[in-house]
Amino acid sequence: MEKKLIKEAILARENAYTPYSHFKVGAALLTKSGKIYRGCNIENAGYTPSNCAERTAFFKAVSEGELEFEAIAIVAGPEGGNLMFTAPCGVCRQVMMEFCEYETFRIIIGTGEDEYQEFTLKEILPYGFGPNNLA
Repeated sequence: MEKKLIKEAILARENAYTPYSHFKVGAALLTKSGKIYRGCNIENAGYTPSNCAERTAFFKAVSEGELEFEAIAIVAGPEGGNLMFTAPCGVCRQVMMEFCEYETFRIIIGTGEDEYQEFTLKEILPYGFGPNNLA
């Protein structure tokens, strides 16, 4: 499944709108029901309204009623350049904390279908704060 998710993330990256940074990111989010939602980064001249690929995928999925997630694959790199291992930003990690199982949700960062690293949300966001902290 990792290779399929990375392939989907690469396809999502093609739609990235990055006229300012020229750094394109694609994400493919796998729901527990097996559906895949793609996302790409979308920049804005005001910078703050920009949105990361990971959050685009999450917001698309949640807006369609999905609330249970298995994994996300992320690919990134400069426009016209090679892909590089790129972990999600802090804001995206916090969104994952809202919707994903802390100890089992998988984050796959890749530079191709055969070259990737895999982490759990807990590994990339130690001491995370989420809904369970407010219970």
